[in-house]
Amino acid sequence: MMPRILIVEDKSTLAHMLAKSLTREGFEIVIAPNVSEALRRLSTDNSLSLVLSDLKLPDGEGLAVLKAAKARAIPLPFIMMTAFGSIDIAVRAVKEGAYNFITKPFDIDHLVRLIREAISQSSTTHDRGGILPLKETGNIDMIGKSPAWFEVVHKAKRVANMKTTVLILGESGTGKELLAHFIHNQSQRSNEPFLAFNCSAIPKDLVENELFGHEKGAFTGAGELKPGRFEMAGSGTIFLDEIGDMDISLQAKILRVIQENEFVRIGGTRSIKVDARLIAASNKDLKQEVDKGSFRADLFYRLNVFPIHIPPLRERVEDVEPLAFYYLSFFSKEAAKHDIKLSEETLKMLKSYNWPGNVRELRNAIERAVILCESSSMIGVELFDLQGGTVKGSSIHDNSLQSVSAKAQRQAEIEKIKEALQKTGGNKTKAAELLKISYKTLFNKIRDYNI
Repeated sequence: MMPRILIVEDKSTLAHMLAKSLTREGFEIVIAPNVSEALRRLSTDNSLSLVLSDLKLPDGEGLAVLKAAKARAIPLPFIMMTAFGSIDIAVRAVKEGAYNFITKPFDIDHLVRLIREAISQSSTTHDRGGILPLKETGNIDMIGKSPAWFEVVHKAKRVANMKTTVLILGESGTGKELLAHFIHNQSQRSNEPFLAFNCSAIPKDLVENELFGHEKGAFTGAGELKPGRFEMAGSGTIFLDEIGDMDISLQAKILRVIQENEFVRIGGTRSIKVDARLIAASNKDLKQEVDKGSFRADLFYRLNVFPIHIPPLRERVEDVEPLAFYYLSFFSKEAAKHDIKLSEETLKMLKSYNWPGNVRELRNAIERAVILCESSSMIGVELFDLQGGTVKGSSIHDNSLQSVSAKAQRQAEIEKIKEALQKTGGNKTKAAELLKISYKTLFNKIRDYNI
């Protein structure tokens, strides 16, 4: 089902331009021209995924829409648009629960990235299909029963109420962002903003602006002051995912934030104090990156005060069954399919598979199987298309021409992407140009192929 976005904008030309652009990106759009219509939509439409609202509206301010979006049973992620950008409004909006704030005129690709991040983060937080689910058990706990997983949760609880910087390490798809959410939710900062930023999802020349913001007139096109993530996080938590991909020239600024609790906006001269707690994550061995010269040693030791390593799913087989049943229950309800069960053969196969894509791959596999399965049916092995890994003692892959072609295409794409990244020194923007695909497509393939 396509994510459904409510656009609250009184200027019809801009509203329809946004609707057209976002529809091309795979979103379904609903438009409200004022606050009253937006509130009516929020009270009657349960299929909405996100609200994108202007600040200044004919019958009020977008902050009223934000309040209604956050008051729903499952709060909706909210992005504020304004041509009257100011730090006071930006911080106020984020503190009241907005995911982010964007100043007109804006780049549509940047807006699309923000929307995808906001929806992804919201689904993780509110049990709508995140990498690893949260469940209510009096206190929030995390699904899993292996000793290794219990150790991860135990460490997270121990450090939650400290301001200590945490470094979460683990392969792609293991649930690093969810663990960061868990630490935030267990802390005294839980009522403050949690802002996530993926260091590899945005071209490196935009990262500094996203994190630290800019002053009015700092560069061509900087018509208004723009706050960065560190500023908008307030006294909450900022999560830097895949920090190992951050350009080394920017790492010095992150080091200063940790050491001095302050930063300077682009084009600014005044130091701004930071009260946010920093959690970082990486799927790389940062010590090896230090040895290679691509990661600063001083930053590594500052980040590595309290490391938490999430083992890959293949090393905690005991967690496969509870996770599989959780996702089966979730996707069955979402698809309105009742009495769907996993066969014994399927459960055995799931526990024997090595899950190179970790929990993310398990989630996707269960979702696909539920879609293909009929109500009141048993999910068999044939409904799974696990092409990236192996099963101990058996094979679940057929030798059909279609299957062989899919495997060959996957392997060819992996090799081409690796070759392009090697030629460009790991620069994803240049690699995407070399491969003649969009940056977004390249990023998704790197993630899906676990490159």
